[in-house]
Amino acid sequence: MIDTHAHLDACDEPAELLARARAAGVSRVITIGTGIESSRAALAIASEHEGVHAALGIDPHQAGGDEAGRVGELRDLLAHPKAIAVGETGLDNFHDFASPAQQQRLFDEQIDLAAELGLPLVIHSRDADAATAAALERFGGTVVLHCFSSAGLLPTALERGYYVSFAGNVTYPNAPELRKAAARVPADRILAETDSPYLAPQPLRGKPNEPANVVHTVAALAVARGEDPVALATRIDQNATAAFGL
Repeated sequence: MIDTHAHLDACDEPAELLARARAAGVSRVITIGTGIESSRAALAIASEHEGVHAALGIDPHQAGGDEAGRVGELRDLLAHPKAIAVGETGLDNFHDFASPAQQQRLFDEQIDLAAELGLPLVIHSRDADAATAAALERFGGTVVLHCFSSAGLLPTALERGYYVSFAGNVTYPNAPELRKAAARVPADRILAETDSPYLAPQPLRGKPNEPANVVHTVAALAVARGEDPVALATRIDQNATAAFGL
């Protein structure tokens, strides 16, 4: 089983979390960089642990600050053999950390970087369905919609063959629309993640999340799709291998 999106650099004792993940059957984790120093930390963790790879990016929350001018440094970090994707990157109109124009510039630069390097893009999109779809229209590579939470992006994802990744919020009682969306994603395009240490699944809600808890997300997805959870976990692992070239 795989956790396709975890912020291990934001977690306490990543080594202990990874040991618990392995005990739970989660043998692979993709840890995420959200800025330059975060990306350096993600690479350090990935380098220390078997089965851990890193996606490196500058997230939209930092588009109004100095990080937005460091995409050149990001290119250098992506040359590391454990770096497998650009992101997370994207647009966020829910929070007010940077203007839409600032976010768009940073997003466009990282789209271009992924195209140049032939790497997948891991997308953060919140309250920005139309703008996200428009920005990605020119990108012909692999797209992973991380922590999918917007039904408005689903038609675009289905049409373009994007990977759709669900996090712990798909287990919440007030999220039936996410479970309906999960049921529509093709079998070869569905992924699961924890977004650790955030968005702990319903049985552990309120606690720091960790990669071992992806088993709860997979179980909820299996119910929503009417599938066997073990078979679905195997399929998700295969999908991640294809999406990220693992």
